[in-house]
Amino acid sequence: MQPITLSRRVSEDLELGHAGRRNHERRPWTPVHVVVAEDDDDMRNLIVRALREEGFKVDAVRSGWELLNYLGARIVDGRAEPPLDLIISDVRMHGITGLSVLAGLRDTQWMTPFILITAFGDAKLHDEARRLGALAVFDKPFALGDLRRLARETTQC
Repeated sequence: MQPITLSRRVSEDLELGHAGRRNHERRPWTPVHVVVAEDDDDMRNLIVRALREEGFKVDAVRSGWELLNYLGARIVDGRAEPPLDLIISDVRMHGITGLSVLAGLRDTQWMTPFILITAFGDAKLHDEARRLGALAVFDKPFALGDLRRLARETTQC
């Protein structure tokens, strides 16, 4: 499993500020901010809708590359702006996997909690995800309520 390599500028910015929410205090009126990376339109829309119903601010992307671009575009002075509270990503997507994105972010000390979802989960994948620091791996099909509950608990919403 080869982690992705982030551009030098993005890597340096991340190393300076760790880019995750834990380095930021959320203002009381700021909604919890989540990004969902899922290549299946129906699954992505279902997750986005469920999280928005919980009051989360949710952005969505369709691939691992789009997720990297999304994250890289938000780095200002070593921090994610606006701050990001949670990343939810499919494992298998075209181009680059969610597991590879997680590995690359962990190499740069990115601190935002990361949840993986997959239709192809096995013990080896779960072990690798835990080793890389994934908060959880949900095997499809999964109970949407469980994902919402973990998102709330993780972001203390």
